[in-house]
Amino acid sequence: MFKSLLLKGRFLGVLLCCLVSSLVVTAQTKYKGKVIGSDDKLPIIGASVRIQGSTTGAVTDVNGEFTLTLSPGQTLVVSYIGYQSQEVKIGASTSITVTLVAGSNALNEVVVTGYGSQRKKDITGSVAVVNVANLKTVPGGQAAALLQGQAAGVTVINNGQPGGGSAVRVRGITSTGNSSPLYVIDGVQGNFNDVNANDIESIQVLKDAGSAAIYGVQGSNGVVVITTKKGKSGRATISYDAYYGSQKPLKDGFHMAGSQEYADAIQRSVGSVQYPGTTGAVLKDYITPTAANAGDPGTDPATYNINSNQITKTNKVGTDWFHEVFKSAPRTFHNITASGGSDKSNYLMSVNYLNEQGTLLNTYLKRYAMRVNTNFAVGDHVRVGENAYLYHKDNPTIGNQNEGNAISYTYRQPPVIPVYDIAGNFAGTKSQGLSNSSNPVAIQTRAGNNKGYNWTMQGNIFAEVDFLKHFTARTSIGGEFTNYYYWSFNPTSVENAEGNTNPNTFSESAGYSSTWIWTNSVTYNQKFGKHDVKLFLGEEAKNYNQRGLRAGRSNYSVSTSPIYVDLDTGSPQGESNQNIDINYLRLYSYFAKLDYAYNDRYLLSGTVRRDGASVFSPDHRYGTFFSVTGGWRISQESFLKDVSWLNDLKLRGGYGELGSISNINKLNATNLFAANPQNSYYDLNGSGNSALLGIYRSQIGNALTSWETDKVTNVGFDATILNNKLEIGFELYKKDISGLLFQPSVSNAGGGANPAFVNGGNISNKGVDFSLTYHGTIANDFKFDVTGNITSYKSKVISVPEGKKYYDFNSAGSTRIGSFTRFQPGQPMGEFFGYVVQGLFRDAADVSSSPTQESAAPGLFKYKDVNGDGKITDADRTFFGNPNPNFTYGLTLNATYKNFDLNAFFYGSQGNKDINYVKYWTDFPQVFKGGVIKGILANSWTPTNQGASIPKLTAAANFSNTAVFNSYYMEDGSYLRLKNLTLGYSIPNSQVKKIGVSKVRVYLQGSNLFTITKYKGLDPEIQPSDLNNNTNFGIDFGNYPANQKTYLIGIQATF
Repeated sequence: MFKSLLLKGRFLGVLLCCLVSSLVVTAQTKYKGKVIGSDDKLPIIGASVRIQGSTTGAVTDVNGEFTLTLSPGQTLVVSYIGYQSQEVKIGASTSITVTLVAGSNALNEVVVTGYGSQRKKDITGSVAVVNVANLKTVPGGQAAALLQGQAAGVTVINNGQPGGGSAVRVRGITSTGNSSPLYVIDGVQGNFNDVNANDIESIQVLKDAGSAAIYGVQGSNGVVVITTKKGKSGRATISYDAYYGSQKPLKDGFHMAGSQEYADAIQRSVGSVQYPGTTGAVLKDYITPTAANAGDPGTDPATYNINSNQITKTNKVGTDWFHEVFKSAPRTFHNITASGGSDKSNYLMSVNYLNEQGTLLNTYLKRYAMRVNTNFAVGDHVRVGENAYLYHKDNPTIGNQNEGNAISYTYRQPPVIPVYDIAGNFAGTKSQGLSNSSNPVAIQTRAGNNKGYNWTMQGNIFAEVDFLKHFTARTSIGGEFTNYYYWSFNPTSVENAEGNTNPNTFSESAGYSSTWIWTNSVTYNQKFGKHDVKLFLGEEAKNYNQRGLRAGRSNYSVSTSPIYVDLDTGSPQGESNQNIDINYLRLYSYFAKLDYAYNDRYLLSGTVRRDGASVFSPDHRYGTFFSVTGGWRISQESFLKDVSWLNDLKLRGGYGELGSISNINKLNATNLFAANPQNSYYDLNGSGNSALLGIYRSQIGNALTSWETDKVTNVGFDATILNNKLEIGFELYKKDISGLLFQPSVSNAGGGANPAFVNGGNISNKGVDFSLTYHGTIANDFKFDVTGNITSYKSKVISVPEGKKYYDFNSAGSTRIGSFTRFQPGQPMGEFFGYVVQGLFRDAADVSSSPTQESAAPGLFKYKDVNGDGKITDADRTFFGNPNPNFTYGLTLNATYKNFDLNAFFYGSQGNKDINYVKYWTDFPQVFKGGVIKGILANSWTPTNQGASIPKLTAAANFSNTAVFNSYYMEDGSYLRLKNLTLGYSIPNSQVKKIGVSKVRVYLQGSNLFTITKYKGLDPEIQPSDLNNNTNFGIDFGNYPANQKTYLIGIQATF
């Protein structure tokens, strides 16, 4: 079936190509025009002049003039920042003068939506338009991160490490798994994170079913539509953009104690010192390894033996592990863009280099990229073009955001251990009772052996043709193609915890992924008097493949030099050769969209799409999805015509149903088998004891799984008032998800096979989006814009799969203190679940008068008796904190005064709760005797300090302190941050023209200059450790902070 449908698609594409070649080109005439401002009648330089419905256009020169080859009856769209766009109908006269009225009218803007474009005033769905100019003021190698605070309804949680992904959510969390939106770049689905921000022309976010239904099952989480820049008619221009600067590590890190306070805390916890004021712990000169003989270590270097008896001198002041691995890091960016064209063709080419060194040792992002966009008009009715983006990326990272990375080791490693032993080798915890951590400097230094590279190409080629006067046909084929290669060498860590050393390992992996997308469409667009009709029909085929291999061994004999590592063949016992990625996906879709407007006042739109996906079995492969929306431009009614302060007001609403496959294994319907020594080397006959090669089932397929269904309702309004100075957008929405794609847990009877996803459970999500922009002028020289937006959503679990009342979800740390969250009807997604701490037991009388509690004692946690039965049991675990914010908000100020410009961007999150899991290690030294928080002695309970905030330091971990998850770890994660402050100066043109330059702007920029928060961890902006998992978020294991200050100086020049 899929093969036959794809053949039909190819046949339609061939017909389109034949149609293009058979058209007759009509004659055109060269027109000259000039664009001036209504306020001062002066020429407007750099105004955009575009033929409506095409990519052909021009940019006005220094005299405000342009030249285009046109035909009578065509319409020009003329626009410039700070002026209202204007449409001009071409007549017989070949000389055109266009006067733009000062003051923008947002509803007249033409924006790119699903497979096409519309005026904002005609849109009936929910579409947020991002101000791209604001994106360029926030430097960074991750384009998706720049969306934060720029569009109502979009929530972004950033990652501080170079190249780290961003958790982007459009209108909240609606799945236990992947909730990321679909990214469409120049009409082709692809990875947005590595797009060069300088190349971006526009960004729109499609948020509801009315706008996203045209993308079917791929648009259920919202769609981000990105259009990159094209060349303009006129003389060729070359622009150069560059910045250089530095990022600074956080000043105080985790606020860890020095060696003496650490030793005193350990001594108090084991009962040697009970109260403050007594003699403190005595720090020895040397740290004795576990395997050392009595009287060791000696300090004679001649007796030094690294494998059994490291000689490590105690750091009596204390090693600041955080700042041993976090250092100031440079970053630089260079971009050159060349563009130009005529009325028949245009081109743009850009090349750029980005180097972001991470503040954490041996983390960085180096990216080399090139873009080429071209468009050609073949006569009057045919247009062809391409968009191509190629980049190479070198991006080693810390690998995870859990408690086992180098950042977590900076609070787990005791301060008494120095970075190096007396021989200059890495020192470690190779001594009884000195934590189970690793030396973070050693970890990150050795990480320099790990490399990861990939080449990626995105783009498409397209052709479109106008025929039969009101029809346009288009075909486009393109995709994204990535090749990757990684290798890793991990030497033996002889200094590791208590003599526990692992063998060295070396592994390599390589693979590729490819996505082909072929889209064919026909558009009919005609106006009958007061009736305006647009019909869009299309079909699309998508083919995705991914494949990779990994191989490795351990126990290599190693010889080293300062510049290389020489390995032998390693040990076969440590060999691992396996497929690590085999995935494919086939999608075939056909769709239609009808837009109707009467008298530019009453608007109606309908969309239908049918998708077929190889994810499901043949019986459940196809689904049909739709949306219906309507709008009323009520400001056009006679009863509002005389309201002088109201410029435009549109009411809109809609309903639609979408499907989703974002949270499912691409091979879900299939039984999968694999071979692995741990699972399949077994004598099935049971008669021998030698290993036999075999296979095992690695996944249990499910042929009954089907689409997840999303029912979406949206109502709102868009308005401009006060002579177009104030723009307001407001929306209410509700999204009901049924047949939630869910991966259940299975018993060991499954033979270790991963379970398939099933349909089970429902989620409801509702919220409010609000945006406001004010354009102001003070005198003639000072102009400013203030833009604010607020996003608020509430997600709630309605039901869970049959046979279950709830699901408890584990996270990193759950093996120590139990699950952190519970998925249960009536509760928000990801809400924390455990024991509620009411305080600390003051004394023995308080213990005896309280409900019975295991291990209860003065100074330990006093839990809330939720069910009131007089005893603390598992039944008293309850919901106590929501990691979802009450609302997030962004505020952007842009101002210009003569040649100066200022941009300030604030972002905040309010009401979200965070779990500061770092406290498990730093506040309870009895667990592993790692580092402790500064001030632990003064702030922990004693008989004379019963109002303390930290429990009594004891020798044992038990139910009443650290053995179970409780609310002690929860903190208020609300914050307000100055994300960016930029001051720029444009050198007068009269001065730079003397050296052959058209424009020069220099600027100073600071990012993350301050954060206002009550949160005590590194950063209240906590990204989930797994971007594709929404069951545990808002949990801080010591994440790579995204709030480190960055200072830059930059230049922008046009030649």
